[in-house]
Amino acid sequence: MSFQDFTGAAGPHDAAGRLAALRAQMRAQTLDAGIVPRADAYQGEYVADSDARLRWLTGFSGSAGFAIVTADRAGVFVDGRYRVQVRAEADPAHFTPVDWPEVKPAAWLREALPEGGRVGFDPWLHTVTEIRALEKGLEGSGIALVPVPNPVDAVWQDRPAPPVGPARLHDDAVAGQTAAGKRAAIAAELEKAGQGAAVLTLPDSISWLLNIRGSDLPRNPVVQAFALIEANGRVAVFADPAKFDAGLRARLGNEVSFLPPSAFAAALQTLTGPVRIDPATVPQAVADELESLGIAIAEAPDPVLLPKARKNPAELRGMRDAHLKDAVAMARLLHWLDGAAPGSLTEIDVVRRLEGFRREAGIRDISFDTIAGSGPHGALPHYRVSEASNRVLGEGELLVLDSGGQYDEGTTDITRTLAIGPVAEAARDPYTRVLRGMIAISRARFPRGLSGRDIDPLARQFLWAAGMDYDHGTGHGVGAALCVHEGPARISRLSEVPLEPGMILSNEPGYYREGAFGIRIENLLAVRDLRREASPDGRDMLGFETLTWVPIETRLILPGQMSGEEVAWLDAYHAEVRERVAPLLEGEVREWLVRVTAPLMR
Repeated sequence: MSFQDFTGAAGPHDAAGRLAALRAQMRAQTLDAGIVPRADAYQGEYVADSDARLRWLTGFSGSAGFAIVTADRAGVFVDGRYRVQVRAEADPAHFTPVDWPEVKPAAWLREALPEGGRVGFDPWLHTVTEIRALEKGLEGSGIALVPVPNPVDAVWQDRPAPPVGPARLHDDAVAGQTAAGKRAAIAAELEKAGQGAAVLTLPDSISWLLNIRGSDLPRNPVVQAFALIEANGRVAVFADPAKFDAGLRARLGNEVSFLPPSAFAAALQTLTGPVRIDPATVPQAVADELESLGIAIAEAPDPVLLPKARKNPAELRGMRDAHLKDAVAMARLLHWLDGAAPGSLTEIDVVRRLEGFRREAGIRDISFDTIAGSGPHGALPHYRVSEASNRVLGEGELLVLDSGGQYDEGTTDITRTLAIGPVAEAARDPYTRVLRGMIAISRARFPRGLSGRDIDPLARQFLWAAGMDYDHGTGHGVGAALCVHEGPARISRLSEVPLEPGMILSNEPGYYREGAFGIRIENLLAVRDLRREASPDGRDMLGFETLTWVPIETRLILPGQMSGEEVAWLDAYHAEVRERVAPLLEGEVREWLVRVTAPLMR
């Protein structure tokens, strides 16, 4: 059975009917507008089908966005990654795409409700930070934010049941630290800060803390739950008890208790304040409940975020091992693809064959739905092939192949842009510029204390010089046998989190020409300490270790645009691909790998 299906996003077959039902429910709740977020109560990036309210209403299936509905308007707010996709998925007769964050929701509401009004929001589906920003933007407008149960839930008649996927233990040897050790370290931080407890809602934070993995969400091995960790190290987990078997409970011991979600509010009453909440990840409803109980709140980042992001030596070993397994699968796929005649394969053929090679390499799951975008589909950064959209890989086209696997040891994510036969010169120039930016990040050395915002321009400089750019971040954090997208660090204009040794980030600049082609090249990198000896004046410098070892397409390069140092880096990278991966291959695949990793300027 395939991990990925190709039925396509289940867009609304009756957009008018669903929107009319929602508006009727809003009138019943005396609301002039309602917000429909993509987020669920756990505030992670990924949601179960039972929480896909935005997709149910609008048809938009992207990983970020929200809708605001009034009596006569319905705006779907999406960022630059999804502006083409939303026009294809949401019915334009009923939903208007809104460029976000350029257009703020408060500004849109002010225009839509010039006389003021009541705007309903579900406090379980919005963070404290979100609501504060919205309240500030609406000051003096006569528009009031009203906490209500989400009106979509009242009209979604065939809503799926919440997932109850079984949890499993994650090997301590791969985790590099026991759950008891992690609990003690977080508890010590709370005690030092004078905080009695912390509220955790992010599924990957809870899964990492307890060395457990789950199956509530496809592609992401996390347990959906709330948790409370106290300064004495005790943890209470609030989720359907059916997720946790007796063996798991026994392994975690008596200091970890498992309670149903309905017990969460009562458990808050037992806490000794101040209670730490992360305003960027905790739902507004939790803050409201603590305030109503008179419990002091201490606002600070989720205490698990940074320890989880700073991979320990065992986690780094696991990630290296996973990437070698994945490199074998990718080499076999690229060899197979290289031998196929243009016009003989479809996007779905590529996805299925890659999944087969990864299964043979030992994956538990893919780490996200594979993006196999040929020709104009490559210009959609988060394209997902379906039976309806599937197209033949035509001669002279580019194929953007972005994929990854979930292994017991770690998580992978890799993108290669591939030539299907001879490709027009118009694509070779931006391809070379994207590659040069990717190399610039890979080679970067920088002082400790810099964030992703500081190094993001290195990836864009060559595109900027030609008046080009891309509308997504250059890199996201990656979990160790966890979510393929992980906070808090990233390489982005928006990221102010200092990079630290052990953090794993993607390096994936791109370029997208709507209706024609797309380009993206991605490796995963681990931040490493270069020690003071790397600096003649004793500065504490950081750099990157490459984790991904898969050939980069060289037939699209304009060598004359690249510097000698860039060519040397690419040749050295390919030499290491041969050294690491060729011994794991046999026959024609091995010969192919040696051939395609030959020096660029031989």
